Amino acid sequence: MIITITLNPAVDKTVEIPDFEVGTVNRVASVRLDAGGKGINVSKVIMSLGGKSCASGVVGGATGNFIKDALNRMGIDNEFLTINGETRTNLKVVDSKRKTNTDINEPGPMLSSDDLKRLEEIIFEKVDKDTVMVFSGSVPANVEKDIYGKWIRTARNAGAKTILDADGQLLKLGIEAGPYMVKPNIIELERFFGEEISGIQVAERKARSLIDTYGIEFVAVSLGSKGAIFLNKDSSLFTPGIEVEVKSTVGAGDSMVAALTYSIDTGIAFEEAARLAVASATANVMTTGTQPADFEVIMELQKKVVFDYVYKS
Repeated sequence: MIITITLNPAVDKTVEIPDFEVGTVNRVASVRLDAGGKGINVSKVIMSLGGKSCASGVVGGATGNFIKDALNRMGIDNEFLTINGETRTNLKVVDSKRKTNTDINEPGPMLSSDDLKRLEEIIFEKVDKDTVMVFSGSVPANVEKDIYGKWIRTARNAGAKTILDADGQLLKLGIEAGPYMVKPNIIELERFFGEEISGIQVAERKARSLIDTYGIEFVAVSLGSKGAIFLNKDSSLFTPGIEVEVKSTVGAGDSMVAALTYSIDTGIAFEEAARLAVASATANVMTTGTQPADFEVIMELQKKVVFDYVYKS
């Protein structure tokens, strides 16, 4: 069973504004509303791949109801804690003429200690050795940054595999807890090590040190349009990016996490997991908003994925 956790979900409002200009009136060409938040995006892509997951986290107000209703319509199992306050709305401005994407993200409502205790009861009630848990995205401002690390240890003690996709202290303290898999992008990896990382070989060495130091089984480093690096204890693969028409980059990393989570849950081998991850992330940037890509598109893109070994034992 796959469980995705989203502590700070959002309604993603994507507006297309050709030739967007700051400081003047802009006319919106199209609007799209999606249930969003990194864990929720992961659940949507897992569904596209033919898998099943339960999306969990916290929601509140009319926007929270929108998210639950949207997931129900999509057929995605979900179990959220309803809190006081209003789930945030994140604005995504897509300039189709200049090929730019601008995110304007709200902070989201606060969570009390009682809220977190009740949520823990929900998400850990059925966790066992057959569970894969995804901890991803930001948390409300008043939540301690060791929350993912704490939950990773709890899940691991129950025999579950854990996947971490976060930034800053959430990433640092989460990595120190020893998750099964971690997926930083190159900027997040640089922040973790506190230094600039230049080149595939250096990035591979830094990522491999996470395996050696913290006992992580699988690391994926996304490099944006340049591709990605995938590592386990035995080997490292570099996959260059696939050239496609980019409509929105929002959720590309979540699609990669979804494909890897699905692969771990179903036992897909390392190389094929990497191939599926690159195809899923690429398919995502070809869609608008944070809607998941079609399965057929992902399958076609898999044929275009190539890779080189950076390291092999």
